[in-house]
Amino acid sequence: MKKLLSIPLALAMIWALGSCNQQPKKQTGMNEAINPANMDKNILPGNNFYEYVNGNWIKDHPVPPEYSSYGAFTVLYENNEKELKDLIDEISKKKDAPMGSIDQKIRDFFNSGMDTAQINAAGIKPIEPELQTIQNIKTKKELDAEIAKLHTMRVHPLFFFYAGADEKNSSMEIANLHQGGLGLPDVDYYLKDDAPIKKIREAYKQYIARLFELKGDSGKEAQKAANTVLDIETQLAKVSFTRLERRVPENNYNKMPLAQLEKISPDFDWSVYFAALGLKNPGDINVSQLRFFEGISKLMKEIPLSQWKTYLEWKMLDDAAPFLSEPFVEAQFDFFGKTLSGQQEMRPRWKRVLGVTSGNMGEALGKLYVEKYFPPESKKRMLELVENLRAAFAERIKKLDWMSEGTKEKALEKLEAITVKIGYPDKWRDYSALQIIPDNYFQNLVNASKFSFEYNLEKVGKPVDKSEWGMTPQTVNAYYNPSNNEIVFPAGILQPPFFNKDADDAVNYGAIGVVIGHEMTHGFDDQGRKYDKEGNMNDWWTKEDAERFAKKTAELAKEYDNYTLLDSLHVNGEMTMGENIADLGGLNISHDALMRALNGKTPKPIQGFTADQRFFLSYATIWRQSIRPKELAKRLKTDVHSPAEARVNIPPFNMDVFYKDFDIKAGEKLYIAPDDRVKIW
Repeated sequence: MKKLLSIPLALAMIWALGSCNQQPKKQTGMNEAINPANMDKNILPGNNFYEYVNGNWIKDHPVPPEYSSYGAFTVLYENNEKELKDLIDEISKKKDAPMGSIDQKIRDFFNSGMDTAQINAAGIKPIEPELQTIQNIKTKKELDAEIAKLHTMRVHPLFFFYAGADEKNSSMEIANLHQGGLGLPDVDYYLKDDAPIKKIREAYKQYIARLFELKGDSGKEAQKAANTVLDIETQLAKVSFTRLERRVPENNYNKMPLAQLEKISPDFDWSVYFAALGLKNPGDINVSQLRFFEGISKLMKEIPLSQWKTYLEWKMLDDAAPFLSEPFVEAQFDFFGKTLSGQQEMRPRWKRVLGVTSGNMGEALGKLYVEKYFPPESKKRMLELVENLRAAFAERIKKLDWMSEGTKEKALEKLEAITVKIGYPDKWRDYSALQIIPDNYFQNLVNASKFSFEYNLEKVGKPVDKSEWGMTPQTVNAYYNPSNNEIVFPAGILQPPFFNKDADDAVNYGAIGVVIGHEMTHGFDDQGRKYDKEGNMNDWWTKEDAERFAKKTAELAKEYDNYTLLDSLHVNGEMTMGENIADLGGLNISHDALMRALNGKTPKPIQGFTADQRFFLSYATIWRQSIRPKELAKRLKTDVHSPAEARVNIPPFNMDVFYKDFDIKAGEKLYIAPDDRVKIW
């Protein structure tokens, strides 16, 4: 389901562990960390390790109607939702929360979203003034100013604007422009003509028409508007960078003054746009995809003003739909939920409203969350694990047979310089300027959007605040930020099955240990390796080392390209390259760290499994997942992470120790000959 947008993680240069769109039951205790009942021991590990570990769990856990997938991440996501809802319920019981207090803002934001009687009665009224403003536009200058205004509301026609670290001077924030403006998940949905894509495109056009009808247009007018919108978005797709093109950091760095931007994109009035944002002197601007901004300039000249107005109306309707009356909500769910992802039912309203509240007041809720639910000993234990992983990674770098000593030295310096953030920020965000009122959900969303936009806008031209976090404490995920050279682990993920204080070392190193190693390795994957220890895009590799690295990563890509799902669909090894390198690196590094922690000791088997076996079983467990075919097909086109099955069935088979642990033999389906096993980090 789409929402009024915050800056996407990809734009903020944050590389995360994975999506959080899944859910089993919470586990606690050493004996429950690995549950043999979840395994299908009729399957040979060498034929399908993922099914061997998770087969019975998958059979017993079909995807619930409200989900498109269901697995280990949302075990925490669902649990965290309940804990956050309990916090809001506690706040709502208070009778003395003064106006302007955090308690009042959280309470009224959530409660206004739950007031369906008021929301349904209002219908389209909340956005009618903005739609009227769009309809009254008479010149291209007014159009460009309106685009800026919509951006302040986190509605994003054409492109994204945000402040971010200068990638070649990572201590300073600069203005950034990034391609956007599409409603479908990827440019392929506009440009390819295979039958499934054409069917989705037609359903999208009908969805567009449906929202225009709900606005009040006749059926004929709505169809005309839908044709206009789809045509404009298709033309935008034609000048957009593909996901593969955007994966190359150098493609996305084009710093220039405003005067140069005006030369390459002369038919969009950038001075009007920036003035309307409240940024008359933007200074240096990173124009992330030059071809796109050259392209939209031509389109601004070629496409009539009346059609641009229809496009802006559409962006307002589409982004606002989840927060309007039920017909709008249902229309959007029918397309994005049912058609694109295969969901059968909408998630309960309280969960949707909670997500919006948490998304807009994340650190306010996060502060309450960690005070109640995050034990201090978890942070201490995580710091110990991180340093053991760092030491293991350093030893692996020293022993690499493909990297020169000079590059190794710089790699070790970068590894040592990685900053670690665990649990929650040291400095909490101030929400005092955010106005939240009791009885107007949409106005609260607009206020929160403008508050967030202005917060980001004020950073332009100022030093980067490296104490800031890119995720809230309650988030079930982790990330690496190359511009800060930092790894970040929110409190939300530091629970079973990822982090289990009652489990043996093997289980924790196979789960959260691999997560730590995964995020560390992002600093040295095919993108992260292009940033130095200070977070600046800077080629610190020798040409020969870079060529050897590229050869190894090409071999890894081939393994994923050859992996088949749903009988005929393949993983895109190049698009998922960074995550695949991080998975393989994380496994190797964490296994070495486990050996360091055991210090030569051989623990007694638990539940009949050795420590080594439990390490790999734990790894496979965190990726268990049931997923709908439509969702899987969509992710194969749009997700830089490989599907869960491939994440389990490829990396371990490149590790010699795994073959010994599970008696994998030549001839079994996933067997890789020793000389063909990929070893990178």
